[in-house]
Amino acid sequence: MEYLTTLFCQVDDFCKTFEADFNRTLISKPNSRNRKASISTSEIITVWIYFHHIRIRDFKSYYLWQIKTIWKTAFPTMPSYNRFIELAQRALLAMLVFLSTQMGKCTGISIVDSTILSVCHNRRIHRHKVFKNIAQRGKSSMGWFYGFKLHAVFNHVGELVNFCLTAGNVDDRKGLRQMANKLFGLLVGDRGYISKELSDCLEKRYNITLLTGKKKNMESPPQSPEQKRLLKQRCVVETIFDQLKNLCQIEHTRHRSEKGFLLNLISGLTAYCLFAYKPQMFGKNALAAAK
Repeated sequence: MEYLTTLFCQVDDFCKTFEADFNRTLISKPNSRNRKASISTSEIITVWIYFHHIRIRDFKSYYLWQIKTIWKTAFPTMPSYNRFIELAQRALLAMLVFLSTQMGKCTGISIVDSTILSVCHNRRIHRHKVFKNIAQRGKSSMGWFYGFKLHAVFNHVGELVNFCLTAGNVDDRKGLRQMANKLFGLLVGDRGYISKELSDCLEKRYNITLLTGKKKNMESPPQSPEQKRLLKQRCVVETIFDQLKNLCQIEHTRHRSEKGFLLNLISGLTAYCLFAYKPQMFGKNALAAAK
C-alpha cells in the first residue's frame, strides 16, 4: 500500500502539469459539456501501472478483486469494470507522455533488439478479428507468429532509452532507423542488424558505431577485448524481455481492442521503467569502449 501511495503521488504530480498544458492547447467548443469522470486520469494510470507490479495475470480479476474490494478505501469512486475500460482510453496519451518522462538516457553504450508480441495462436490466425488489418505474420528464431514486433533500445544499466512498435513482418533494421535519433556512441546488436548500409548511415548521421556478431561465412572484423566482452553480455537484453513478458505481462492473446492492447503495452513498459533493480550490462571499463 505504501508503494501504491508513492506511485499515485508521482503520477498525480505529472498529470497536474500535463493536463494544464494540454487543455491550454485545445480548441474550445461552446456546446461541449466537458463533464468530468468519477475518477481522475492519475487514478487510471496508477491502476494500470500497478497491475504490472502485482502478480495477477488477468486485469479484470485484478480490478474487481484488488481495486474494487481490497483497496476500496483507496479508490472509493471507482466505476464498473466496463466503464473503467472506456475511461482508460482517454488516458492513453497522458500515459504515453508519462512513460517518456520515466525512460532513461543514452550513456554511450546501448543494446538494441526486438521481441515478438503474438496476438493469437497460429491456428487461429484465419479467424482473428481484433487486429485483422494491423497485425502481420512474421518469423523469429522461435518460428512463425502473428502479431507485432517491439523494437527497443536499452542503455548499459538496463534503462529503456527508446522503443517503437511495428507489424510482425517488419525487418529489425527498419525499426532501428526510427530509434537512432536518441543514441550515440556504441550500439550492440545481434546478427539481424548486420548491414553495411545501415552501419555507414548510423556512423555518418548519428555518430553511432554499430557492433554486431558475425555470420558463419563472414570474416571477423577487428574488435577490442572490451568490445568482444560487450558482445557476450548482449544476452542481458533477453533477460529484460523476459521480465517485460512474464512480470509486466506485455504479451497475451486476450485483447479485445487496439486501444486496450496499447494501454497494456505502455503501462507495462512504464512499470518496468519504475523497477528499482534492472538487469545490467556490467563492465568495469565499459564506457571507454564507446569512445
